[in-house]
Amino acid sequence: MPPTPDATGAGSAVPDRGRSDACPGALRLHTADDGGLARIRLPGGLLTGRQALALAEAAAALGDGEPEITSRGNVQLRGLASGCGAELAERLRAVGLLPSDTHERVRNIVASPGPSDGHADVRAWARELDAALCASPWATALSGKFLFALDDGRGDVAALDADVTLVAGPDGTALLRLGRAATARPVPADRAVAAALAAAREFLDALRAAGRSAWHLREVPDLLPAGPAELPVFAAAPPQLGSLPGGLAVGLRFGRASLAQWRVLADAAEGELRLTPWRGVVLPGASAARLPDLEAAGFRTAAGTAWDGASACTGLPGCAKSLADVRADAARALTAAPAAGLRVHWSGCERRCGHPAGRWVDVLATGQGYRVAPVGTPAPPTDVTAVDVTTEEMAEAVAEARRTM
Repeated sequence: MPPTPDATGAGSAVPDRGRSDACPGALRLHTADDGGLARIRLPGGLLTGRQALALAEAAAALGDGEPEITSRGNVQLRGLASGCGAELAERLRAVGLLPSDTHERVRNIVASPGPSDGHADVRAWARELDAALCASPWATALSGKFLFALDDGRGDVAALDADVTLVAGPDGTALLRLGRAATARPVPADRAVAAALAAAREFLDALRAAGRSAWHLREVPDLLPAGPAELPVFAAAPPQLGSLPGGLAVGLRFGRASLAQWRVLADAAEGELRLTPWRGVVLPGASAARLPDLEAAGFRTAAGTAWDGASACTGLPGCAKSLADVRADAARALTAAPAAGLRVHWSGCERRCGHPAGRWVDVLATGQGYRVAPVGTPAPPTDVTAVDVTTEEMAEAVAEARRTM
């Protein structure tokens, strides 16, 4: 998937959109096996240190104590106690994380995380687009899965299969892409956000005129006008871990961190944190002298291990649909595996929640073990049964699939 996929398997047909999507939000909680689940939208993944601590404190007081970064750079709180919705909303409002009750589920905006800027300040774009979305009554008709991507010209988030993508150019222009189109419309950079918002409205108007239902632009390519400009091929590439020009980047295993870890992050931040679609955190302006403290707190601060590009759905015991405790199984296999190439995602069921875009390795629980299959490559799947299979054998099966080119 693009970040936060629909509940469909890899390569499956377009699902029925004749119903409202059930995507959770900060006010509309989802009931899971481990308690309530809230998803707090963070346009551009932007957080102040105070806001980050407020989320971690809410998770500790009301839920399982470990906020989870999603594949859209948002935050999920899990294991929430019954009846805590009003208190959670009050905590979010107090730190500016709930600016609109009516639009909170449609504030889906990913942005190049930096830390240094490319051809445009996409954080400014993210704030402008968020304000415009919240001020547009018609925008409440967008699905909670409809995604805007704001790319500073590096091509990192342009590869994430967003519904509306802006790619900044070097000459005061930007390219506006709709869905998965191979072409785009050139727009002035100072009108780029307005053009992106207008494209979302045109999508809703086209659906209404055609009498059709869809959550994403890619589901109705025949309704989309072609752009005149050819687009380059983009690759979804997360920031390198460790010290970067202009700051630091760290990784979180499966995107989860405790209150104590969030305190370390907030202490290291120089005023702002940027959560990434790769379930990591960029700390603009942070000193490399902070890296030992971050590593000691359990953050990944360097590349070169099997954890690079690894992700997993919730699995058991949090999700009733899952056929395995995928995070525990994945952690054992990744600890034993050598570093490898393709991204890998562990799924507890056919929905494959949270799987990445592009080429990746699908590790799917079957009830008897796992099926390991590279997606987007010609390699055949490999069944790894749960009977008499060692962690090392599982790790090797995954590592072999990740080496597929």
